[in-house]
Amino acid sequence: MSEKTLIVIPTYDERENVEAMAQAVLERAPEAHLLFVDDNSPDGTGALLDTIAAREKRVFVLHRAGKEGLGRAYIAGFKWALERDYARVCEMDCDFSHDPDALKGLFQAADEGADLVLGSRYAGGIRVMNWPMSRLLLSTGAAQYVRFVTGLPVHDPTGGFKCFKRAVLAAIDLDRITSNGYSFQIEMTHTAWMKGFVIREVPIVFEDRRAGYSKMKANIATEAFLMVLKLWFRCGLRRSPRPGGRGA
Repeated sequence: MSEKTLIVIPTYDERENVEAMAQAVLERAPEAHLLFVDDNSPDGTGALLDTIAAREKRVFVLHRAGKEGLGRAYIAGFKWALERDYARVCEMDCDFSHDPDALKGLFQAADEGADLVLGSRYAGGIRVMNWPMSRLLLSTGAAQYVRFVTGLPVHDPTGGFKCFKRAVLAAIDLDRITSNGYSFQIEMTHTAWMKGFVIREVPIVFEDRRAGYSKMKANIATEAFLMVLKLWFRCGLRRSPRPGGRGA
């Protein structure tokens, strides 16, 4: 990995995870930098992150005034990266549902020519651990719904383990990305696809969080459902990307 890489991890009440996550990511991506975006966590996550950053020069912390949602946190991190000349920007969760060991596969796919690499739970089969059947059916059903309505040719459009090349983020008007939960992931990938960027999926194993609590709310599924319809309306008859923008 020779290009300057930033890994963005949003946090809200993740005090139990950040120390181990920072260590795991830095060990597996020794040339990368790590940016935690903390939404003023009540449990003191932000203060702990400052302590970690003070002793580790590759760790940075972006403090925000309050909880605005996952999508807003990632947008803030992406803008921070674009201002600092990073060639690649990855996103991942802080709860170890995204295995830091899988970063190598994402980097390799980017080195091989992909503009956007998706760590996919569903490409080539289902690899999800410790989820109730109801949640798995909701997730796989959402993926099929996105593919059917928008034509987006990926198996896991709601996944949040990704690696963007700088050109992708620079080409997207980040201020126009309005969604937050699952729909944020869908909107970003769909926008990159419509702009003709090369998308590749890399199979990963997804394991439910080890510590802390889920930030998922009931309205996230509704937001995603409506966002898909909005994307369908937005692209209209232009659902096929220009040559070169192919999904895995």
